[in-house]
Amino acid sequence: MNKNHDCHVEPISKDATDAELAQITYVILAVSGMGCPNCSARVRNSLLSLNGVVDAKVNHASGSAAVLYNPTMTRIENVIQAVAQAGNDGRHRYTAQPLFENFHEAIG
Repeated sequence: MNKNHDCHVEPISKDATDAELAQITYVILAVSGMGCPNCSARVRNSLLSLNGVVDAKVNHASGSAAVLYNPTMTRIENVIQAVAQAGNDGRHRYTAQPLFENFHEAIG
């Protein structure tokens, strides 16, 4: 039985601040527990609400997330915790582990 019908999540948007854009790195995460597009939106919203995260692309089908963030404003541990916190509604449980991380110099 599909229980996703009562699981709708409205995606949020975020405009990155100049401080967030000053130094960017990205991480590719393996994310487990996502079963539908709403799960992807829930995880993405949690990531974007984290100070220092610039952007996040989350795909439930591949079980992955690509996250751009400023390492001077947040740490990879916080990014992983944000994924876990996305499941704090009692019906979902998400976990993440880094697959790849890369550092980029300042933008602009």
